[in-house]
Amino acid sequence: MTKQIIIYGGRGALGDCLVRYFKSKDFRVTSIDLKQNEQADVNVTLADVQDLEKQAEFVTEKLRSSLNGESVEAILNVAGGWAGGNAGDKDFIKNSDLMFKQSVHSSLIAASLASTFLKESGLLVLTGAAAALDATPGMIGYGAAKAATIHIGRSLAASDSGMPKSSSVLTIAPITLDTPMNRKWMPKADTSTWTPLEYIAELFYKWINDPSLRPTNGSVVKLTTKGGNTELSYH
Repeated sequence: MTKQIIIYGGRGALGDCLVRYFKSKDFRVTSIDLKQNEQADVNVTLADVQDLEKQAEFVTEKLRSSLNGESVEAILNVAGGWAGGNAGDKDFIKNSDLMFKQSVHSSLIAASLASTFLKESGLLVLTGAAAALDATPGMIGYGAAKAATIHIGRSLAASDSGMPKSSSVLTIAPITLDTPMNRKWMPKADTSTWTPLEYIAELFYKWINDPSLRPTNGSVVKLTTKGGNTELSYH
């Protein structure tokens, strides 16, 4: 039987990489995003204006129809974005609202989907940020949203969280990802300290394929890249 996977944020840089990677490994891939990913087998296309409750209902019904009673190996939530700003910034509230919609709303919906569609011993991955392990005065909304995502991941790993039996919840905390947009906006940066997207795809594949290779359930996995080599630390 074909293995199935859901990628939330399948049109972002990391999401697109994951769609291509898991297609190459013969997974049936569902992408959830504001835009379609033409390489995915199934697309759930979100409306930008939907509130959290309506969006969750919409996604759940679409998946109930497309999965037809089958469970998925993993749900990988890599939706998100970045916006800076301290409390005095004119766009502080607007940007903070966007950060919560992108990271926290998607994580809550991914958690709800996992409780319904993830198989026993399956994997849910959320995307935090290394910066959110500390204070973020220059990007308060972003840091708060990523800190909330980390809290959601830890809570889902605790008992009585509603997750399937023997499943794992892991939250990655990258520093900087090697994406086209980051290369565009930071042309002079040392990209040898940026984590390659393919590395993350391979890491997720390893975790999905062999549960014994997963970090402890609830771990925040910080990715630190130096000289092109990435190391993991657990928080």
